[in-house]
Amino acid sequence: MDKVFLRFYVHEQHRLHWKPLWEWLLEEGNRMGVAGGSAFRAMAGFGQHRVLHEDRFFELQGSLAIEVEFIVSENDAQRLLERLSREKVRVCYAMIPARFGVIDTLDGPPAQGPAA
Repeated sequence: MDKVFLRFYVHEQHRLHWKPLWEWLLEEGNRMGVAGGSAFRAMAGFGQHRVLHEDRFFELQGSLAIEVEFIVSENDAQRLLERLSREKVRVCYAMIPARFGVIDTLDGPPAQGPAA
């Protein structure tokens, strides 16, 4: 099934309506009926300012990126982007064509045991 991979890059400390932006994105996607979404915390990275941030004890808290990902129809991706554009926010995103599928061997015929 052809979908799009919609990924947002947000900072840990960025907030929207008094909650972390990554959490708002997931909740908004869920409210809009998107089938699923995930958020992942980066181990290290740098952005346009060329400052490398790493997940270390002495690193400033909230300086790493969170990736928020959805695999959705292009229509749902546009709806989510339009919804976000109505807020006062700056966020980087990538939208990439994706082939989505599920491998499900659990619902197949039961495995045959050894012959008696």
